Amino acid sequence: MSEEILINVTPQETRIAFIENGSLQEIAIERQRSRGIVSNIYKGRVSRVLPGMEAAFIDIGLERAAFLHVSDLDLSPEEKQSGVETTPPQIQAILRAGQELLVQVIKEPLGTKGARLTSEITIPSRYLVYLPSGRNIGVSSRIEDEDERRRLKGVLQEAQAEHRVPGGFIVRTAAEGADNESLRRDMLFLHKLWSDIAQRAQPAAAGRLVHEDLPIVLRTLRDLVGGTIEKVRIDSREAYHRAAHFAERMEPELLPMLEHYTGERPIFELYNVEEEIQRALERKVPLKSGGYLIIDQTEAMTTVDVNTGGYVGHRTLEETIFKTNLEAAQSIARQLRLRNLGGIIIIDFIDMREAGHREQVMKALQKALERDHAKTKVCAVSSLGLIEMTRKRTRESLEHVLCQGCPTCGGRGGIKTAETVCYEVFREILRLARQYDARQMLVLAGQSVIDRLLDEDSTALAELQAFTGVPVRLQVEALYTPEQYDIVLI
Repeated sequence: MSEEILINVTPQETRIAFIENGSLQEIAIERQRSRGIVSNIYKGRVSRVLPGMEAAFIDIGLERAAFLHVSDLDLSPEEKQSGVETTPPQIQAILRAGQELLVQVIKEPLGTKGARLTSEITIPSRYLVYLPSGRNIGVSSRIEDEDERRRLKGVLQEAQAEHRVPGGFIVRTAAEGADNESLRRDMLFLHKLWSDIAQRAQPAAAGRLVHEDLPIVLRTLRDLVGGTIEKVRIDSREAYHRAAHFAERMEPELLPMLEHYTGERPIFELYNVEEEIQRALERKVPLKSGGYLIIDQTEAMTTVDVNTGGYVGHRTLEETIFKTNLEAAQSIARQLRLRNLGGIIIIDFIDMREAGHREQVMKALQKALERDHAKTKVCAVSSLGLIEMTRKRTRESLEHVLCQGCPTCGGRGGIKTAETVCYEVFREILRLARQYDARQMLVLAGQSVIDRLLDEDSTALAELQAFTGVPVRLQVEALYTPEQYDIVLI
């Protein structure tokens, strides 16, 4: 499998496209005016403790107070060392209003919710994640070779003892096959970085940023490049030189992958990325067979409905449904990454009678999700035939980044019919006639409402005028939405 990363940089925003076998799989966007804050470290002040929610609101200098749950509080070294699961202490026994503490953002502010915080700081590098308050060394579960796991753990334990580095470490997947010196260098770099952060945090005022994570381009090189990535193309000379300098300093083996794209065509036209982004904003996702998906994103969850559409198959109905569901499983995994959908996801595959077919579709979905960088968990098929799953959400979805609520329907996804609005106008005319002594009324509304009042509902309007004894004039307002109207008393 060939993988590439395309990086489009402008003064206003940076966009990163992850390509697999010539197809867009994921898109990340960071705008200059609203840069992400995940992994940033702040000096926070407790603004309010909520015993009923076992949580606290922390002021970190943002527009909305951030949220810290008791489960995200850093435990004492003794509790960590015991390794025994215990009931978390009550939040009010640990935090009080006005208290200052060092916190890290683990989830961006989403919608009306503030950022999610933890007081257990983690600092990532190319091969390791440093936990200053930790005690143990863990190895990524994606490194399956037992000999390699033992080697990595042994190298870190030896280096930690030799250089007297406190804290715990997690060995990242990228460390598989890394030489001992690279691991040692990463460990010492992280320890020095944490020492600098702790030193800066001491005199910092509450609500101040203490440590900012790398910009998105360098973050991508640190976290994702390697393995099957063959090329990273960057269309900005300045961003390319910055990335090359970072790679030279942190990981020289990445240098051959970097390429400054100087082609005349925009970089995102290489693999029709712009078209794919537009398609990712639509509800309907066509499948090659003729079937399609309907994806609806709500605040509570995301639902995915699978339909056969124009696909009629060649054998039996069960076979047609099975093939559609198999294709849908692949497409759903891609759409979740592409649209960056997170939280609870409900998938309604077409009902299959054979248990073997259901099992194969489930396996196909789980296998397709293995390539996802975000953590996913797929539950068994529910009694209603639905597949429930979760996908870790740390930043806004693609739709929330690029779109806003429709000003016409207010984000409902539908608008009132002209008939409904006409009846509202009738009720309002009746109410105003009873309350005020008007000589005449002027109805201002959109074209579709005025057309209906002059046509289908003209008789009803005439009867209403006769009943109230007040003449009614109609006037089209081109700038009004289909639901908007005003009644002026004359």
